[in-house]
Order: sequence, then C-alpha cells, then structure tokens
Amino acid sequence: MRDKNKTVKYRIGIIANTAFSLINFRGPLIGAMSKRGMTVYAFAPDYDDRTRSVIRSLGATPVDYSLSRAGMNPFRDIVDLLKLSRQLRNLDLDASFSYFIKPVIYGTLAACLARIPRRVAMIEGVGYVFTEGERFGLRRRVLRTLVIRLYKLALSQTQRVFMLNPDDRKMFAELGMVDPVKVRLLNGIGVELDQFIVEETSAESVSFILIARLLKEKGVYDFVEAARIIRREHPRVRFILLGSVDLNPGSISQEEVRAWVAEGLVEWPGHVNDVKPWIAQASVFVLPSYREGLPRSTQEVMAMGKPVITTDVPGCRETVEHGVNGFKVPVRDPAALAEAMRTFISSPHLVAPMGRASRRKAEQTFDVHKINAEILEAMGI
Repeated sequence: MRDKNKTVKYRIGIIANTAFSLINFRGPLIGAMSKRGMTVYAFAPDYDDRTRSVIRSLGATPVDYSLSRAGMNPFRDIVDLLKLSRQLRNLDLDASFSYFIKPVIYGTLAACLARIPRRVAMIEGVGYVFTEGERFGLRRRVLRTLVIRLYKLALSQTQRVFMLNPDDRKMFAELGMVDPVKVRLLNGIGVELDQFIVEETSAESVSFILIARLLKEKGVYDFVEAARIIRREHPRVRFILLGSVDLNPGSISQEEVRAWVAEGLVEWPGHVNDVKPWIAQASVFVLPSYREGLPRSTQEVMAMGKPVITTDVPGCRETVEHGVNGFKVPVRDPAALAEAMRTFISSPHLVAPMGRASRRKAEQTFDVHKINAEILEAMGI
C-alpha cells in the first residue's frame, strides 16, 4: 500500500461493461483525466488487442475483469464482485467511476469493499426494467424489485451520482434508490463537436434514419410501422435502420429485421463503427423511444445539423424544441410518427433550417469538453 501522506497523482478506476463503451462514450473524459495528470485504470470485461491499444493511446491502463453482462446469476455476480474488489484494492485508488447498471451496482459495492474513498456513479438511463411497456409480467416485476434494492444499496455508498434528465432523478428519489442531494444533472454525456461536420442533404428527396440498439423500447417497431404507412404513399422514401441485435430481453431478432428488409421497408447495414457517413446520407433523424437518459445518438445527429423526430418522453423531450429543430410525437403512436414524417416530405424546405437549429442547440448544450469539465469539478478533481 502507498503512503497516503505522500504527494502522489490522483488514481481513478473507470468501471464499464464493454471496452467499446469506454472508447466511444468515455474516451474524451479519459483523455481529460489523463491530461490533468491523473492515473486512469479502465476496467472492461471484453478487451481485445485493438481496444487495449486505443485505451492506452488515451493515456489510461486497460484492466480486464469478470462481468456477466446479461442475466442475473447471484453466485456468479457475488464471485465477480469479490474478485473486482481485490483488483481495486491492489491498485490503491483514490476514486471509482462506474456507469451502466451492472458496473454501477457491483462496481460501486466492490469499490466500497476495497475502501476506495470516493465513489461516483453515472446513470445514463433507467433501463429495461423501468421502461413502461404494454406488458409488465411477473418476471419483470421481480427483476424490477431486485434492481431497486440493489440500486438502493449501491448508491447509498456513493458520494456523487450523475444523471441526465430530471425525470430519472425524480423517479430514483421517489423509489428511494438515491438521495437527491447526491445527484448532479448533466446535459447528456456530450459529443466532440469538431468531429461532426454539418452536411445538409438535398431538398429534392427526404430520407429518415434511426440509430439505436435494436430493442423494442427504442421504438423500432413504431419506426418500421411508420415506414410501412409512408411507403404506401411515397414508395421511394428511404428508411435506414442502423444498429445491431442485443443480449437485452427486449431485443428484436435478426429474422424480424431481415423480413423488414425483404419487404422493402428499411435498409439495414447492421452495426457500423462510424455512423457519420450514414447520418450524412439522411435528411431527418427519428428516435421513437419509450424512455431515455439523454441519447448520444440524438446529440450526434444534432451536431451534424439534422432535424429530429422523437417522442415526448423523459430523455427525448429535452432534445427537441417542437417546430424549431424537429417534432415531438406521442409515444407508441406510429400514425403520429408517420404524420411528422409527412411534414418533412411535403415541406422539404424545413429540413435545412431545422437542421441548423439542431446544430445551434448542440453547440450550446452538448459540448463534451464543457460537460467533462463539469463532471471533474463535481467530483472535486
């Protein structure tokens, strides 16, 4: 163990559920920490040679740890928690920073066992078990009860919790999962604005893109049904569905997506490493989600100057000023979604000015460097 009385660099562990998320979502934050002279350890369960190299290029040390991303096996999770606690203790950290549901719960508890003095969590969205759906069966109710209890336990051991919208903060506080005094609201996780160039599309044809994990709660079925409605009237309108199937219980199957492609409703490139060329092709971004934290995809398309059609639900409503940079529609309403699409199809001259309004809002609100500075200030770093 190092001598706490000696002057040393600040040491922090960032605990994630995938190496990809560390690079894609936390890369600028890791870089900002490294530039401040901090020693950063980036924990992920699925490193390969490429992702290790990228993490090192950001100034951090990649650390492998064991985590079961899908499902809840109490024995496996407890064993993983104890293993992670030993790893954290051996690194003698000053702080831990966990995000996504399992790292927040088990990473925070492991950090507590390891006696890390400062423990911080980020809740980027409430997740599958808290998203209201048409069916809320016994299994989901049991899982929800378990997650509430685990969140209560883990978040009671934090000094700071970052959240992305006031509805999530209210729900977590009302369910007793977090002391609202600990919560700091952020304007999303932010994007590097200079990496997203505004590219206005031709006003001659309007196309729509949805970028998301292929989950029911992302509104994928509503997007496809709206596409079906529109293509009966305008068969040449393009609908691009960008994303991959997921381990999440709400995931849509590959067979369903391939059937939509065969029907001619959507184009489906699957998961792509760089979304920017696809955003550039589209006129309007669509996210008919049932609930979000504050979606990174929407921040990215706004940075590229695209109008947005999204649902009037927590995490989505914050991104759109209705009639200014896009439209808000009722949730689970493909007909209303199609009607908003018709507005752009019949009035394509709206695309460019609404896109410019999106970019202005992104510049004002979603600058990742400003948000990361706020995170570090709130952590006392």
